[in-house]
Amino acid sequence: MTTYVLIHGAATDAWCWEPLTAELRGRGHAVVAPDLPCDDDAAGLAEYADTVVDAVAAAAAGAGGAGGDRAGRPVVVAHSFGGFTGPLVCERLSADLLVMLQAQVPAPGEPPGQWWENTGYGPARRESDRRRGVAEGAEEDERALFVHDTPAVLADGLLADHQRRQSATPLGAPWPLKAWPAVPTRFLLATGDRFFPPGFLRRHVEERLGFRPDEMPGDHLPMLGHPQELAERLEAYRSGR
Repeated sequence: MTTYVLIHGAATDAWCWEPLTAELRGRGHAVVAPDLPCDDDAAGLAEYADTVVDAVAAAAAGAGGAGGDRAGRPVVVAHSFGGFTGPLVCERLSADLLVMLQAQVPAPGEPPGQWWENTGYGPARRESDRRRGVAEGAEEDERALFVHDTPAVLADGLLADHQRRQSATPLGAPWPLKAWPAVPTRFLLATGDRFFPPGFLRRHVEERLGFRPDEMPGDHLPMLGHPQELAERLEAYRSGR
């Protein structure tokens, strides 16, 4: 048994992990997927990491300290804005593996709020929109932008019940690590994402992590639309396949 630690993105909660959680637990693994304090203006990235680490500790205590075949070293999966928190958690938990899923890749000392300009996101997104026939300056609705490849019942649930205010507090402070943590890292890119266009994300990952990402189908939330394939990908990473 392995413990998977799932870190959600901005302005939402951990509900988005439920289909993947069911898949992983069905394979005999433990899952920890806490709600981050994204609407708390007193909470920055340190508090986000505290929330995850405390949840892992509580889960281990509740299980009687059983660590499974990895002796308590989890697999951390970080989605979207969770990419700023995932490496901090890995540093503290001595994780076995970090999987970045459609995630923002931080740079040492870079405030998350500056990531957008530093990576050239704006021009890349405008070019992607233009190729899709979206007029410059047009506002796409959230369903079309984020969850167009998600089953309707799950997209409805996410948009109606699981959106939260995102505090700006984590955006202003420099990302605290001086270097990427010493943990094996994989990046999994969803090829249908309109919010983080694939071409932009491929370049971003190569520039900041030095390797090409792996790819799978899906929109910005592939854990909702493709949980079985995502679970299979994570299991392959975990077992070194």
